[in-house]
Amino acid sequence: MNSERYRIEPGTVVDLGRWDARDHAMAPDGKDAARRTVKGLNRRLAKLQELLYAQGKHKILVVLQAMDTGGKDGAIRKVFRGVNPQGVKVTGFKKPTSLELAHDYLWRVHPHTPARGEIAVFNRSHYEDVLVVRVHNLVPTEVWSRRYDQINAFERLLAEEGTTILKFYLHISKEEQKERLQARIDNPEKNWKFARGDLAERALWDSYTEAFEAVLSRTSTDCAPWYLVPADSKWYRDLVILETLVGTLERLQMRYPDPEEGLHDIVIE
Repeated sequence: MNSERYRIEPGTVVDLGRWDARDHAMAPDGKDAARRTVKGLNRRLAKLQELLYAQGKHKILVVLQAMDTGGKDGAIRKVFRGVNPQGVKVTGFKKPTSLELAHDYLWRVHPHTPARGEIAVFNRSHYEDVLVVRVHNLVPTEVWSRRYDQINAFERLLAEEGTTILKFYLHISKEEQKERLQARIDNPEKNWKFARGDLAERALWDSYTEAFEAVLSRTSTDCAPWYLVPADSKWYRDLVILETLVGTLERLQMRYPDPEEGLHDIVIE
């Protein structure tokens, strides 16, 4: 897969400043050609998801993380367009509730992992507990710093129990975030997406960058790799995610279950 160029190999020390958020290396023929490719990949994904659901053997977990305005919601809409919603489950992880805070930080995550035949999509995830928690000093350093190894162990458990894990960091530039936030202010139909707190979070850009670099460096493993997706261009973001997901599903070599014996002799009257 061409998208393997964006896979973070285990042990890599990630410096986000070296990754171009406007890279279009997988689209040498330009935006229009890439969008046609995306439509074809959408159709292929729909067929593969039906096969995944019918076979009921494999489990797929897709994790999406990004800076604010990074495009997680848009990616979900565009990538899974046309896919049967019965087989795709999307969970958005917001600020923890009091009940969730009374348990360990992974307690709220595990029930949303995929069952056999399902694709589960995490819009934000267990990684918030080494991102927001770290940046805002919500727990001591000695607490969040040990969570990288805990998360690796959690994902290894899922993988050993049959879950295929794909994690995507949607990499946008600070300039692109500025434009997207301004668009939410300027367009009345997007005002609902903007909160003044977004500006406070933007002021912490450097701290979030350091936190994401640590996540990508310490938790990209053979069984749960991170893909660092150039996401300033939304159409390119969709292309990279779709090619990765479709290629991964195709390598599972799925097939439909065998029919009942004598099925072809049945004539409906």
